[in-house]
Amino acid sequence: MDDDPEDAAEPGSNAHEFTVSELSGALKRSIEDQFGRVRVRAEVGRVSRPGSGHLYFDLKDDRAVLAAVTWKGQAARLVQRPEEGMEVIATGRLTTFPGQSKYQMIVDQIEPAGAGALMAMLDRRRKALAAEGLFDEDRKCPLPFLPRVIGVVTSPSGAVIRDILHRLRDRFPTRVLIWPVAVQGEGCAPQVSAAIRGFNALPPEGPVPRPDLIIVARGGGSLEDLWGFNEEAVVRAAADSAIPLISAVGHETDTTLIDFAADRRAPTPTAAAEMAVPVRADLAARLAEAGARMARSRVQGLQRPRQRLRDLARAMGRPSALTDGARQRLDLQGARLEPALRHGVRARRDRLARRPMPAATLRQFTAAKRHALDRAATRLDSARARRLDRTRDRLTQLQERLDSSLARVEATARRAIIQQRARLAELDQRLAVGLRRGQAQRRDAVQRLDRMRQSLGPDETLRRGFVIVRGPDGRVITSPDAAAQAPRLDLQFADERRVTVRPEGAPDRPKRRRPAPPEQKTLI
Repeated sequence: MDDDPEDAAEPGSNAHEFTVSELSGALKRSIEDQFGRVRVRAEVGRVSRPGSGHLYFDLKDDRAVLAAVTWKGQAARLVQRPEEGMEVIATGRLTTFPGQSKYQMIVDQIEPAGAGALMAMLDRRRKALAAEGLFDEDRKCPLPFLPRVIGVVTSPSGAVIRDILHRLRDRFPTRVLIWPVAVQGEGCAPQVSAAIRGFNALPPEGPVPRPDLIIVARGGGSLEDLWGFNEEAVVRAAADSAIPLISAVGHETDTTLIDFAADRRAPTPTAAAEMAVPVRADLAARLAEAGARMARSRVQGLQRPRQRLRDLARAMGRPSALTDGARQRLDLQGARLEPALRHGVRARRDRLARRPMPAATLRQFTAAKRHALDRAATRLDSARARRLDRTRDRLTQLQERLDSSLARVEATARRAIIQQRARLAELDQRLAVGLRRGQAQRRDAVQRLDRMRQSLGPDETLRRGFVIVRGPDGRVITSPDAAAQAPRLDLQFADERRVTVRPEGAPDRPKRRRPAPPEQKTLI
């Protein structure tokens, strides 16, 4: 039977008595000395981010759990923040926490445990952000047709910005604002998100123009290199951007979360520049074609109403044609009336001669006929007046209808001409601005070429100590063999003085006597 431990501890024993603090300190020193720097591969469990800025999380596998902490200063420098369910490799040191009698790991570096873990975490983040509606199509804005100012978020020292500027200069020169950022590493995500929000915060009429379009660009790279564009801060900044945004991160096969939140995704940075602006030559051709069509429509708009008026006038005929038939019938009846009257008078005279009528009957008959004749004349005058009135009313109505039609056609044509003239003036003004800008750029290019010509010209070369060697025939000698064969060499210096020398072995020639220089007189 074992002895009781309490009985084994005798009052006079020499065993050292530790205080709790001494024992905790000894354990702390032992663990820190034994595990000064360790790397642990584990899955991230519970993650806590209190207001102090420290990170508290668990590292676990299928059999054990290790408490881990990252202090505030180290947490700000972490390239990868721990997320629950993520498989990581944590680097740090082991220590103890005497206040709770436990050991823990102080983590100062975290990296994903392979691409598989990164892809799994990326897929979880994409689903979570998509569930919030950040990738919905109804949130996306259309790109402006011709942006005046383009903001580019990229590294200022890479080839990406040169490709974008070169393509913009070839297609349609536009003002570009560059916001320099780090495109990989721990500073990538905060700088890119700050750049997008900074462009959106610019006032429209401020000293720095507010961009009409933003391009976020970076060249190709590995998943780790492009990871900054998968951060939640960058995705939310792109989704909240009121300015249309083009994502041009990586090559065509690379996909990041900012591509889903952007208004348009470009396969390459060069393609983003092509999406941003149209081709100036094509636009000028379209403007010329629109101007020609407008001129043709204006001419046709005037010709069609004029031709319609002519057609209506031909269909209506001459006003006198309405009365030509009646006038002709009246002339025919008038020509036949006189013989008929004479014949009637003669027949009645013969009848009266054969059977004389009493004077009273004759006067009564004559009065009746005169009354009937007057009544017929009155009816004829009224009928003719009514006929003329109806004809006049009809002509008046036709004239009014024609006038109103002409007035409507003229008003429509006038409005169309005014609208087309205003549009043509606007297009002409925009084209003039583009031409002036192009002329200024070409003038600057010509001046640069002229300065280059002057710096590379023979005069500048002579001033640097060189000479021009010519032969007797005045041609420039460029090889030693030609110089050796020449009987003499003329050397031209920067001050335009010339010196004649003879190469070794050249035959002597009689010297020409040069005239003495004229005396120089000094004018006082």
